[in-house]
Amino acid sequence: MNEKTRVALADDHPIILTGLGNLIEAESDLELVGQATSGQSALKMIREKLPDVAIVDISMPEINGIVLARRLTEECPSVRILILTLYEERSFLKQAMAAGVRGYMLKRSAAENLVHAIRAIRRGEVYVDSSFGNSLQDSVATRSERAPQAAGSIGLTDREASVLKYLARGLTTKEIAARLELSGKTVETYKSRAAEKLNLRTRAEIVRFASAQGWLEEL
Repeated sequence: MNEKTRVALADDHPIILTGLGNLIEAESDLELVGQATSGQSALKMIREKLPDVAIVDISMPEINGIVLARRLTEECPSVRILILTLYEERSFLKQAMAAGVRGYMLKRSAAENLVHAIRAIRRGEVYVDSSFGNSLQDSVATRSERAPQAAGSIGLTDREASVLKYLARGLTTKEIAARLELSGKTVETYKSRAAEKLNLRTRAEIVRFASAQGWLEEL
């Protein structure tokens, strides 16, 4: 890959931001194009810069990293997101992957593995910190490579599937109604029908189902 990989950073700790920036600028194939210290400023900066890879902390003021990742996945699909965090709980990893991120790294691993992770994500791979074990990395990679299934093949109409996809990505009924040019009541009807057909009772179950279908990577 001849062109430099353009990287943006978002973390509310200036010392960490500086350290990550130094790691990136030390590599001839990477270019640091922007930094932010809050979720809102990160969203604005990434929208403007459209980096190849955005490295985002989970715990940021205004908009947390998971919500930010979900917004960016919707609005800037070309940007590949790497979550960098202190949180080792698998629940955070699952939330991040469901939000559409391409990588999840613990901050204690950054000095050694950040550059490798950036390059892997740039190649289209999914990167998960080795602390979570190879079996989990393999399952995430397999899921991300799975082709999205058509709505009809799982017994849903196109409208029902569209509503579930948007719900899984975190949109509200009002936001879905605006995108599909439907009333909120109609959106709720499609949601209820789809959930009943698939026996999905909670938003978490909808997210897991959408992830299994490959819908969270479908943009």
